[in-house]
Formats: sequence, C-alpha cells, structure tokens
Amino acid sequence: MKIKDASIEDIAGILEIYNHAVVNTTAIWNESTVDIANRIAWMEGRRAAGYPVLVAVNEENQVLGYASFGDWRAFDGYKYTVEHSVYVHHAMQRGGVGKALMQALVVRAQQLGKHVIVAAIEAGNAPSIQLHRQLGFAETGYMREVGTKFGRWLDLVFMQLMVPQGKESP
Repeated sequence: MKIKDASIEDIAGILEIYNHAVVNTTAIWNESTVDIANRIAWMEGRRAAGYPVLVAVNEENQVLGYASFGDWRAFDGYKYTVEHSVYVHHAMQRGGVGKALMQALVVRAQQLGKHVIVAAIEAGNAPSIQLHRQLGFAETGYMREVGTKFGRWLDLVFMQLMVPQGKESP
C-alpha cells in the first residue's frame, strides 16, 4: 500500500468509495449519490484552499481509501482548526488503510501549521471511534439526534487531536 496525493486518475475510485458509503452506511449523512463532476469539484476546492486529498493505493494503483481535511468553520478565529474525513473501500476496512491515511493527514496538518484536527463521527461507528482513540483523538462532545438517515435519528460524536508540533500560539 502506498499513500499519495490524489490525482484525476483516482477520482473514479474515490467516487466508488463515497457512493458506497452514501448508499450503505451512516458514515456520510447524505442520501443522494454524486457523479464524477461532483468529486472533481470537491478535490479542486480542497486543493484551491491549500488542503490535501490523499489516497491509499495498491500495487495495481487501485484506490483503497481516501482522506482529506478542510476548514472546520469559516471564521478567522478557526484558521488553525480543520475537520477531516477518511473513507476506506468496504472490502479493505479494518486492514490498516484508514490508520495509514490518518497518520499521513496528521503530518500534513503539522506541515500546514494546524493546531487541532476535528472528527465528527456517527456515534454507532465504533470502529472509527476506536481508530481515532488509537491515534490520540479525545472525545469532546456528544450530540443526540442531530441527523437522520435510513429513517432513524443519528447521534454525533466529536473528537479532536491536538496536532503534535502544530501551531503552538496564534
């Protein structure tokens, strides 16, 4: 497995992972799948803001997972805080792909002088919560029934990581 910056050639793999999560999981709280143009615009938007879009690929250059981060909130006071997302192909989950992508994202956050990475995770997603704990994230909040999908209310867990060697003072 190799972690690299995503390219246009990786968009189809990113799209497949995203749409599978939309249709089959509560990891993404959207109910509509998206097309290639949507994912290209998403990737271009992240890059224009100076943020990474990373992919994990195998020897055949197939996308095993992807990760990125973006502004947590649009106000100046939050400029050292980002919210990340990480998604792994359903056939590759619990095999170290998500952990490798997250570790690479933390390095990128360090390089960009970020201070905090925020995770917003559906409360029933125990594997994701456990992964974040293993990586040093701490639970900072629990919001009941703030979302809905598949005809039921969803709870949201907030976790955060103080970026090692990140921005020490504003």
